[in-house]
Formats: sequence, C-alpha cells, structure tokens
Amino acid sequence: MNQTCAARATDLVLTYGSYTAVAASSFEIPTGTVTAVIGPNGSGKTTVLHALAGLVKPVSGTVEVLGLNPVKARPRVSYVLQTVAMPTGTPITVRETVAMARYANLGLWRRSTRTDRAKVEWAINELDVSDLRGRHLGELSGGQRQRVYMAQGIAQDHDLLLLDEPLTGLDLMSARTIDRIIHAERDNRQTVVLTTHDLDEARAADHVLLVSGRVLASGTPNEVLTRRNLELAYGLGALHEATHGFLDDPHRSTDHNN
Repeated sequence: MNQTCAARATDLVLTYGSYTAVAASSFEIPTGTVTAVIGPNGSGKTTVLHALAGLVKPVSGTVEVLGLNPVKARPRVSYVLQTVAMPTGTPITVRETVAMARYANLGLWRRSTRTDRAKVEWAINELDVSDLRGRHLGELSGGQRQRVYMAQGIAQDHDLLLLDEPLTGLDLMSARTIDRIIHAERDNRQTVVLTTHDLDEARAADHVLLVSGRVLASGTPNEVLTRRNLELAYGLGALHEATHGFLDDPHRSTDHNN
C-alpha cells in the first residue's frame, strides 16, 4: 500500500446477513489526516468503521488497513465507540477504565510499566478528567464518560484512531476537548477517521467519505460536499431543511448500520 494511504478499499461489499449495508465501494484514506465519514441514518457509516477495525468481514472486494488485513492491523488501531455498554453498578473507576488501554502491552504477570502508567496519566490529563480519576463510570455524565473513553482510545498505542460520532450530543466543554484531541492527533501525524451527521464538522476535516448505501464520493471537503453529491445522498428535502449544520437527526435512528 502507498505510504500516504492509511486504508484502501476496492469494490468493498459489507453485509449483515442478507442485508447489504454497503454496496461495492472503492476509496482511500490518506495517512496523517482527519477523515470524516458522513451520510444519512442507516447509510453504512458505522459499518465502514467496523470494516476498518476488522469487526466486519467483506463479502467481496478488499480492504487494507496500514498495509495489512484489518484483523492483523488491530494492534495498531484504536476504536472509540459512540456508546459502550456497561452493566449498572460496575465498580470500575475512571483511571481503571483508561488503564485498560494498556492491557495489550502487559507481560506475562500483567504488571504495568512506568511507560504504561505515564501514558495513562497523560491521556487522563489531555481529556481533562484528572479530577474524576477515582470516580466510578456510573457516576459520570454522558459527556464525562465520552471523554474517559476518548482518553482510553489515545492511551492505547495506535497509528489509526477510529471514532464513531465522537461529538454527538455532548456538552460544549466535552465537545471542545475531544475536538482539540482529534486535531492534535493529526498534528502528531496520526490518522483519524470519524463518523458524523454534522456538515460543518465534515467541512473541517481534511478528507471526506460521503456514504449512502455505498461510498458515493471520496476526496477533499470541497470535492465531496457539493450540492449535487449531497442531493444524491440526502435528497432535496434534507438540503432545504439544513443547508448548514446537521443534515440528519442523529437521534432519530438506532440502527446498527448508522
């Protein structure tokens, strides 16, 4: 794979059972950029992330991540989900949650090193959750939990960071903090791929995939987010309703194929 390409798909088809989530699609994701995956509810955005994370196997076509099969690339990929199921009353603290990111680095005796501990503390400080380190996850607000999961994501060694709607429904402080981290990752030459419903968020990215049952367009925001392309993805009604900002209601659907 070209070193300027963090991921590449060729005629990629993704399904859930008999349902085709993403029809034959080809695209590339540049290294060291923020790539926004945007499209309507149920368009296949999250399914594309799952494929990059090696969680969904292609029915046909190919996908490579960091020059490898996505499953083999997993140790170099960090994936932060939009929501994480946590049983009520689970006695796990913020620090313990972030420290889980280092488990893959632990040796036979599962003892963390000075490097592991330093990386955990760095991530906690970067996401402004140091004052929450001893609290249980169940005691936190949604925005606070998302910052904790983001801290866990960056505490893991990675070359590619996948984020499923990282800014949706957050309070202003949490959204600004996470947005700062996203662009800091890029400035440190990491590759970030995030899904979004927000047209302005997509315009702020370096690269965009427009998805609606397949990848309709891939390129810079100016190349992809044209009126014609958006009409193809959303229809005229959606554009009349929202020329700027959210093009779709992120809370309207809970379909796993967002």
